[in-house]
Amino acid sequence: MKVRNVTIGVKDVKDVLGEAKEVMERLERGEKVPRKKPGVYFDTLETMRKAITEERVRIIRVIRIKHPASVYELAKMLHRNIKNVSDDVRYLAQLGLIELEKVRTDGREKTVPKVNYEKIRLEIAV
Repeated sequence: MKVRNVTIGVKDVKDVLGEAKEVMERLERGEKVPRKKPGVYFDTLETMRKAITEERVRIIRVIRIKHPASVYELAKMLHRNIKNVSDDVRYLAQLGLIELEKVRTDGREKTVPKVNYEKIRLEIAV
């Protein structure tokens, strides 16, 4: 697997809007806009701390290392309640930190969680 990084960071809303405005102006002028590295950004450190908990990082790590065949199997590996794991997995998928793939085996549909990166990089604007 190629080493890929995901960036998680804190950016002020003004900074995000300023970057978006700059991109739109460059596009309007017909200039090429370099691709930004993908990432998940929060408006405050506190918001980030609530979203990226130790347990959610543990979920990401277990998915990457053990490749569970379903969310149910992941919950068994973590020794946690399936509903709580399912909620955390859906939230992490909404953030873009994991991918969920629907697969059909033996007539049943399963949701397979996947992590396609090896490192999370923390970025905080000062």
